[in-house]
Amino acid sequence: MWAPRLLRAQQGVTKLTDKLAVIDAGGANVTAFVTSEGLVVVDSGAPNTGDAVMAALKSLAPNAKVTTLFNTHYHLDQTANNEMFAAQGAKILSQKRTREWLSRDYWVPGEERYVKARPKAAWPVETFVDKGSLKSGGEDIDYGYLLMAHTSGDAYFHFKSANVIAVGDVASPVRDPELDWFTGGWVGGRTDSMDLVLSISNDQTKIIPAYGPAMTKAEFKAERNMMEEVRQRIYDRVRAGEGPKDMLEGGALEGLPRKWKDPAKFLYSAAKGGWAFHDKLGPNVV
Repeated sequence: MWAPRLLRAQQGVTKLTDKLAVIDAGGANVTAFVTSEGLVVVDSGAPNTGDAVMAALKSLAPNAKVTTLFNTHYHLDQTANNEMFAAQGAKILSQKRTREWLSRDYWVPGEERYVKARPKAAWPVETFVDKGSLKSGGEDIDYGYLLMAHTSGDAYFHFKSANVIAVGDVASPVRDPELDWFTGGWVGGRTDSMDLVLSISNDQTKIIPAYGPAMTKAEFKAERNMMEEVRQRIYDRVRAGEGPKDMLEGGALEGLPRKWKDPAKFLYSAAKGGWAFHDKLGPNVV
């Protein structure tokens, strides 16, 4: 049952229902669902937030332990405290490619640096390829792959009775949308994945992004429509052989219902993703 209003506590806890809350511990959102069997958590939080996240969880359920931890994707802002929860006995679950990125060294071309594999304790112990479900404390939780939406391993987690869907960085209401192009994230994958989320939501659904407040379906759809407009503009310009600098100077992001803090960075990632998926851009690509 929906709470009559959002309740914000001093610990940075926003309750969406009597059992489900969003924690802002000074970094990315952490979603917590309280059951009689323990806590189910989506994303473990950003670096240096472990103590704050744990304090917020205790404010929700003083004696409860985290039994299940979902990762929406592999980025450190969402997985920094994986080891802490694993040490307390939590089972970590993610899409298969998220585990692969967490468990291997990799090169970040845009920053020209290597990232070392995370310690084994941070790795998900259970993965899925397409979709799955589990039941905890009477709540049915569905989860599924959001293909190429932000990284190559994004996932949604749908708390069905609570009518809440956590989507990580597939939605970005307060920050520039990011496209992890070197893993496969691109504008087309993002809008397709947003369509999937819309298909399993209704007008009362709350959608939780990686950063910022929970979104209504209408707000999420508005962001999706804006990204579709960007996709169409990028398509035209990639087909014409433009690079990100050409796109920026040509006004590719002008007249949209939001402003980018770093439009050049976004267009670089969007262009790289567009080139990688050139076969999906239309019949006149050569």
